[in-house]
Amino acid sequence: MRIILFSGKGGVGKTTLSAATGYRLSEMGYRTLVVSLDPAHSLSDAFDLSEEERISAKGLPVKIKENLWIQEIDVQEEIDRYWGDVYRFLEILFNTTGLDEIVAEELAILPGMEEVTSLLYVNKYYREKEFDVLILDLPPTGESLRFVSMPTVLKWYMKKIFRTERLVMRVARPVVGRISDVPLPDEAYFKALENFYEKLKGVDEVLVDPDVTSVRIVTNPEKMVVRESQRAFMYFNLFGVNVDAVIINRVIPEDMEDCQYLRDWIGIQRRYIEEIRSFFSPVPVFEVPLMKGEVFGEERLKDLAKVIYGERDPAEVIFREKPYEFVKDEEGYTLIIRAPFVTKETVSLLKSEEEIVVRVGNFKSHILLPRKLRRLEPERAKVEDGYIKIRLR
Repeated sequence: MRIILFSGKGGVGKTTLSAATGYRLSEMGYRTLVVSLDPAHSLSDAFDLSEEERISAKGLPVKIKENLWIQEIDVQEEIDRYWGDVYRFLEILFNTTGLDEIVAEELAILPGMEEVTSLLYVNKYYREKEFDVLILDLPPTGESLRFVSMPTVLKWYMKKIFRTERLVMRVARPVVGRISDVPLPDEAYFKALENFYEKLKGVDEVLVDPDVTSVRIVTNPEKMVVRESQRAFMYFNLFGVNVDAVIINRVIPEDMEDCQYLRDWIGIQRRYIEEIRSFFSPVPVFEVPLMKGEVFGEERLKDLAKVIYGERDPAEVIFREKPYEFVKDEEGYTLIIRAPFVTKETVSLLKSEEEIVVRVGNFKSHILLPRKLRRLEPERAKVEDGYIKIRLR
């Protein structure tokens, strides 16, 4: 089974590209499910579904055509299916503090519930192998990163905190109950968390398997979008999730230069496109032109998929190596950059506030640094076995 994640800043066109990719895969014979994890769902709009079809789905897969299904996860429905005891405890807790009942219900949907519920579906579909390809239309970048980091956080919590917390509550509950009316979580609460975790086991390994899971970062040739895409790229690398392509969406065609207004925009976009290729190299970069008119409905999605992939199979792993990684040892950190056929004489380094710029001949690569490493300076660099290794101190 293949899992393809589309990530990027809000409004760059992730949903439309996810839908077009799913449509193309279904036509190639792959049993394909496109899942929207964004709370502001628009996947059904991309396929031009009616409001009645959307409501009747209740967050479950809807068949669009042969080999193609879509699903818009509804956290309220998922609470009833999976989070019942946890949600009820949180609702009682917030209500006890004096909050209005409706406000308490809303607050009981804590940050992370949507991501964890989505992970449950990913693990379920992967285990059952009902589909050949699972496409995830992720929420904007921040939530996307929380989605891929959540399995690690949950594993740590269950191993380090869960059993102790459960034991403490078992002892404290009768005592606290006699002196305070503040509710404490009961066994049903802990049992619900335990059952949930059991259903999620193994999903962390699925997400970091480059033969199974790939991220495709969707961006636009604009300054703020490019910088957010660069940060997302760094974090996906840190989490070990393979980024196999970058898609630049809504590129104004150069044959429209006759218009002075558009000519200025084309010049701006070309500059950022060159930066994007520099930021993400050696990951393949696809350019998708600004389409004529809105893209929704099967025919328009079919046209868009052809523009994106040509004759390529969208299910293939387009790229599968880490462009760079940060390695910690006793002496500090080393930045290791994949650079085959590079010699030491052709490499130069420049450190700015947030990134290291590596120049190899006429080529320039920008490596964004995690916050913790931004105060460090490059101490030395060497070329070894097709990699540039930069010691940071």
